[in-house]
Amino acid sequence: MSVDPAAYARLRKIAEQLPRLPGLGKVEIADGAVVLMLSPVKRHELAVLRIAQQLNAQLPQTHPGYIAHGGADLEEVGLGRLRNPDLMVFAEATLESERAALLPHEVVLVVEVVSESNPENDHRDKVRDYAAMGIPLYLLVDPRKGTGIVHDEPGYTRRKDFVFGDEITVGPWTLDTSVLRTYA
Repeated sequence: MSVDPAAYARLRKIAEQLPRLPGLGKVEIADGAVVLMLSPVKRHELAVLRIAQQLNAQLPQTHPGYIAHGGADLEEVGLGRLRNPDLMVFAEATLESERAALLPHEVVLVVEVVSESNPENDHRDKVRDYAAMGIPLYLLVDPRKGTGIVHDEPGYTRRKDFVFGDEITVGPWTLDTSVLRTYA
């Protein structure tokens, strides 16, 4: 799954030069292409906010100096991947780096809230990518169905399904999913 570094560098340059347009959200690189994502809907952002609040309340006890934060890029040049997860848990000090993106070994959890327009990306492609990057935990929240999946163990060999309303365990954290809302 490795990629030619020169080809990735060209894609990265294109991604950096794209104009930011209204309605255009994140820019990612996957499968040899620059991928333009639409801006998320309000319920999507509400899910991200409510998960971040719960994680940030627990991180001082489990991972002092770490934050649950969205908006940062995650890059693995060797795999030719630039992702922008909805939320990641990493050391706050990492943001002081001169690098444009976080590296996979700096991240302990990624969270994706499934979009209505491209659910396969989160359910298939990102499971593959985050596992290949070695991210220990991947929380997938699907407001289309009111369900989710916790992927863990090396290579995401184990998955725990849940429905909104369940109290779930993600690594050392406990999350109340009753605060999540479906898109409907």
